[in-house]
Amino acid sequence: MLRIFARILSTGVVTEIPPPVNDNELERVGIEVRQVLAARYGGSFAIREVDAGSCNGCELEIHALNNPYYDVERFGVHFVASPRHADALLVTGPVSRHMESALRRTWEATPAPKILIAAGQCACDGGEFGASYASCGGVKNVLPVDVQIPGCPPSPVDLLRGLLAVIGA
Repeated sequence: MLRIFARILSTGVVTEIPPPVNDNELERVGIEVRQVLAARYGGSFAIREVDAGSCNGCELEIHALNNPYYDVERFGVHFVASPRHADALLVTGPVSRHMESALRRTWEATPAPKILIAAGQCACDGGEFGASYASCGGVKNVLPVDVQIPGCPPSPVDLLRGLLAVIGA
């Protein structure tokens, strides 16, 4: 056991330094989101996230929105487990043929007015997968998309900007 601890101490830190984040931009966009939500949605906005066949890169960035660093809930945005409680659907990945019917059922279960956000390059246009025998391509090939957030994957700040674009419209 001591041998393992000695090796850990001699190895040191091997992780990458995180990229710089403009905290001022995050706060500015977040405060603007909170103000729009207070005026139009009673201060709260619920999102149901749907993985339609992604590589999970976008999901990692979406999960980062909920971590203590970004803490998107302080701006009035929260993620829900049921589409029946959602104001919007946030879809990631190209829509695989097997997920097409599940995505349509989730869309139908979402109460009106419905908002659909395509997050990530694959959700926007199919990305490197495109449309094929196994994939429908982008979400817009299956359902009407209100806003697209490009990027592979989009950063949490970009996701917040996309959310602001759809609720501010």
